Amino acid sequence: MDPRANGNPRTVEEVFRDFKGRRGAMIKALTSEVEDFYNQCDPEKENLCLYGLPSEQWEVNLPAEEVPPELPEPVLGINFARDGMQEKDWLSLVAVHSDTWLLSVAFYFGARFGFDKADRRRLFNMINELPTIFEVVTGTVKKEGKEKSSNQGNNKSKSGSKMQRASEGQGRQSKLPPPKDEDEVPEEEDEDGEHGDTPCGACGEGNGADEFWICCDICDTWFHGKCVKVTKARAEHIKHYKCPSCSNKRARC
Repeated sequence: MDPRANGNPRTVEEVFRDFKGRRGAMIKALTSEVEDFYNQCDPEKENLCLYGLPSEQWEVNLPAEEVPPELPEPVLGINFARDGMQEKDWLSLVAVHSDTWLLSVAFYFGARFGFDKADRRRLFNMINELPTIFEVVTGTVKKEGKEKSSNQGNNKSKSGSKMQRASEGQGRQSKLPPPKDEDEVPEEEDEDGEHGDTPCGACGEGNGADEFWICCDICDTWFHGKCVKVTKARAEHIKHYKCPSCSNKRARC
């Protein structure tokens, strides 16, 4: 048996604990222990994989020798791409493949031990409450625990006054980003959804009647949610939003 399997979880709760342990390990490899991870991914070596273990330890290793393996295998050859792109892009790519592997392992257990429709849905919902590794690595959400928020009665976003919502339902006014001069108040703009002077930092367009906007907490630039791939539901879990441009500035020199 592949030692990376570390036992076979049989209940939804056990599979979820297994998922969280592996996820935590891979997040460490791609964030706090990234230098060690980077150095182990030598392009001169053979096909290497990033494994997350349930014990929250990670390892860079060759794929399992047995066919078929005990568990689904991570993507091969992450080391070959290391020097062929910017480090931030390489880490993001590894993060995406890591997310895919984590899901495949979790639902492999679900299939192997006969989870029914309700159990599979429950497992997915538990997993979906956590941000993806890609979201953590790229800075879309804060690391571990910062993304959680309670449902407030007033439904306000966790980004405070910088997070604006579009209109929902009839009779409700749209909340729009402030004009460039914050001392000026747009006249009669809430009713028809017209946007004043503030363009989206991504597409340069103004506001539509049902647009959702989000402001970067670093550069104070406003964006359409759709332009930066942030929905209202996802925004509820973002405490401090960083736009793609500001996130990219975090890449190591």
